[in-house]
Amino acid sequence: MSKIKIFLEMIKFEHTVFALPFAYLGAFLAARYLHGGFPTVLQLVWITLAMIGARTAAMSLNRLIDRHIDARNPRTAQRAIPAGLLGTGEVYVYVLLSFALLAFAAYQLNMLALKLMPIAVFVLVIYSYMKRVTWACHFVLGIALGLAPVGAWIGITGAWALPPVLLGLGVTVWVAGFDVVYACQDVEFDRREGLYSIPAVFGLTRGLEISAFVHVLAPLSFIAVGVLLQLGFLYFLGVGIAIILLYRQHRLVSASDLSKVGVAFFNLNGYLSVLLFVFSLLDLIIFR
Repeated sequence: MSKIKIFLEMIKFEHTVFALPFAYLGAFLAARYLHGGFPTVLQLVWITLAMIGARTAAMSLNRLIDRHIDARNPRTAQRAIPAGLLGTGEVYVYVLLSFALLAFAAYQLNMLALKLMPIAVFVLVIYSYMKRVTWACHFVLGIALGLAPVGAWIGITGAWALPPVLLGLGVTVWVAGFDVVYACQDVEFDRREGLYSIPAVFGLTRGLEISAFVHVLAPLSFIAVGVLLQLGFLYFLGVGIAIILLYRQHRLVSASDLSKVGVAFFNLNGYLSVLLFVFSLLDLIIFR
């Protein structure tokens, strides 16, 4: 049990709150689009397990691939692997089991979800290497999470469509924007290690400006989804709340004061994903 607790802390299991509500949103929108109803409980179970498998594998790989970098960074030196709390062999087992769970859950949904799974796996694997080669690493992370609503939509309908792509695009730029804010904490370390991030390459002030710009694009994508699917007032009210939370996030952090990065990164973005899903679900229930 102590090992499991350490592992869950290592992969920041609580950060599942970022992508899982958007996966559910993709599923509920897909069911409405397909037959005007709701996904079944079993479909939601398989989507949940697929998300757990994908995220656990991705975070475990990230900790494995970055273990030497983490050991040199004072902010991350006490993570489980560099601190010797978990062995690399143990974590590789978790990775394999997590990818197996993802594959099994995709198979239970439909064959298209299973056939497209390697694309998701590819993105999940390459993300951890991106900061070694490009400042666009934030957007690769965004794509990894942006695949959640797309995958859930395909899991329900067995087909592609424009609305989940736009929803995934919104999630991509939203995640990229808050990941830039988070990366502001490691600017000096990243430069010293030759790692790339938007703040390390362009500076804190310009980095926060870029983050704010892409956070303008995110709600525009969400609005486009609502227009395409002819969603109701409550959905757009949820988008409005998301805009307020994004604005608040950028008011909390500045180039001269990074003390509230934790609040801006986790709390506000966690609220955003959950509230947008809740308002969307209420909209689908009331205005179906």
